[in-house]
Amino acid sequence: MQHDSRTQHGEQHQHAEYPQDGGYAAHHAPHQEHQEHQDHHGHHQHGGTDKVSWPMAARATLHCLTGCAIGEVLGLVIGTSLGWGTVPTMALAIALAFFFGYAFTLRGVLKAGVDFRTAFRVALAADTLSIAVMELIDNGVLALWPGAMDAHLTDGFFWGVLAFALFAAFIVTTPVNRWMIGRGKGHAVVHAYH
Repeated sequence: MQHDSRTQHGEQHQHAEYPQDGGYAAHHAPHQEHQEHQDHHGHHQHGGTDKVSWPMAARATLHCLTGCAIGEVLGLVIGTSLGWGTVPTMALAIALAFFFGYAFTLRGVLKAGVDFRTAFRVALAADTLSIAVMELIDNGVLALWPGAMDAHLTDGFFWGVLAFALFAAFIVTTPVNRWMIGRGKGHAVVHAYH
């Protein structure tokens, strides 16, 4: 009899702690869902392309595009103001795009406390393909758009075409970055230092 009363008391205690409408599983479901979400998030970072989110790829592309756009605009401004032709102006713009693209990544990696040589290697691994694709699309649009390279810096037409070229570069490069991050390359290399 004493055993029965303890059993009943234990059952009442158990029912009080875990209500009948959900029991133990319902009580611990939020914790399990949180753990599953963390595991799912981990797969996003380390899985294949289908596991990498588009916003993650877009952020990586935007980071790269910012440095490229600064270098691109600076190169076009310098080349145009010096009266250079299309080829030397574009060459300078591309060189500066790579320089500023790498510089943005270098700055972030150096903050993690690594030496310059390591940081430079990370920047090369993270950004080379991304910048190359971006510059190919961007300069391709500028070169092929009739009159774009002949327009003056004070001409709104020039800036409109440049804005469209940078947007096109962003659209084309985002899937490239998504593919690279999904394989642990590109900006996935930089994430280890943040």
